[in-house]
Amino acid sequence: MAMFGKRPGDQSAAPRAPAPASASGGAVFAPAGTPSMPATPAPAPPPPAPAPEVRRSDEYYQTKSLIFGALIEAIDLSQLSKLDSENAREEIRDIVNEIIAIKNVVLSISEQEDLLDDICNDVLGYGPLEPLLARDDIADIMVNGATRTFIEVSGKIQLTNVRFRDNAQLMNICQRIVSQVGRRVDEASPICDARLLDGSRVNVIAPPLAIDGPALTIRKFKKDKLTLDQLCRFGSISPEGSEILKIIGRVRCNVLISGGTGSGKTTLLNCLTNYIDLDERVITCEDAAELQLQQPHVVRLETRPPNLEGQGAVTMRDLVKNCLRMRPERIIVGEVRGPEAFDLLQAMNTGHDGSMGTLHANSPREALSRLESMITMGGYALPPRTIREMIVSSVDVIVQAARLRDGSRRITHITEVMGLEGDVVITQDLFLYDIVGEDANGKLKGRHRSTGIGRPRFWDRARYFGEEERLAAALDASEVRE
Repeated sequence: MAMFGKRPGDQSAAPRAPAPASASGGAVFAPAGTPSMPATPAPAPPPPAPAPEVRRSDEYYQTKSLIFGALIEAIDLSQLSKLDSENAREEIRDIVNEIIAIKNVVLSISEQEDLLDDICNDVLGYGPLEPLLARDDIADIMVNGATRTFIEVSGKIQLTNVRFRDNAQLMNICQRIVSQVGRRVDEASPICDARLLDGSRVNVIAPPLAIDGPALTIRKFKKDKLTLDQLCRFGSISPEGSEILKIIGRVRCNVLISGGTGSGKTTLLNCLTNYIDLDERVITCEDAAELQLQQPHVVRLETRPPNLEGQGAVTMRDLVKNCLRMRPERIIVGEVRGPEAFDLLQAMNTGHDGSMGTLHANSPREALSRLESMITMGGYALPPRTIREMIVSSVDVIVQAARLRDGSRRITHITEVMGLEGDVVITQDLFLYDIVGEDANGKLKGRHRSTGIGRPRFWDRARYFGEEERLAAALDASEVRE
């Protein structure tokens, strides 16, 4: 690949620094008829460029910075903001081409196209992040300072060749992202949760807390929303298990979705909400609004951090308590992580059947323990048995999601909460996922199996909603498959 700023075939493109000596150290013989010259080391052949990691040179970024500075002086940003995205890009491309000609910058055609795209992304979008945001196969983007950006694809993390001009450019892009949802990130408030316009979740932690430059993490969501039928095709759940989940969503069971980080809890919650009736009033409460419900009667609420004076914060607990005054039929909490667990259980137990939430836990049994711990964190001086009675009377089903070591995501448990015996909460597994081995490519092989329960606890609820025959057919089909 020719160096930036040099045309292919240009003799001046030779490296300026002396080439390293050859590994063999052998003499180079001059052609016959030339004056005798002392033996000099043979220039080593250029090392082959690594296939995926072709990085741009520092000269590229210097030239880009020069042209970008001239562009900012030449354009009227207030007028540019009145144009739509396509016309604004054309306007910027025309001006940049003029600047390149005036400043006599020598570029190959491909370098000029790269430069035009980069500058348009810097002015109108999120700079070097734009190509990654455009890809639908990326689940996470992790920026660790200006020079190192990682992505997660198919459950595996890999390094990319994306880099920023410097930490100042990265910080500028972070501020642009969070300002779109009315939040701010700087030295005074260096931690921020926000979201992109497509609902993707964003976390920024800036210096001085982040030592090596701003750390930006984006949890992306696919443009095409996943459904339970698609999760079946991916092997995340069996067809019979999928049918049971559809019925659970339809008959207004109170559901907790449990799982570790990146296990697909929010995706699964989005899938379950597809089976909410269109005439139900649904209210969602989230820290950063990610859920994308398709129903026509949805109210979306979002928490608010404190201002510079430390005032004005609106917590998840405030939102959930306010929900109860908004005549909801279902309350959906994006993530239960604190004292709001108490208010959600109260809502589930006072006529808001079909409410849902997600929480971090590694098994259904651990999810119940965490729920109890979160209620205790709220400062409630309640006996443990009272809290467990509240949990048992409120939560109907726990769905456990997991990300396996090969990067695949599976629904590993569909578990009912049955009741209390003494001080112990009794649960009953309807479906389980068993790992049975590994194939030649390192992918785990497993199967979903029914535990043989023929009459789950929500059977009467299914009969009330007219789903009794469908539930019986799904349970019978899982028995036959077994």
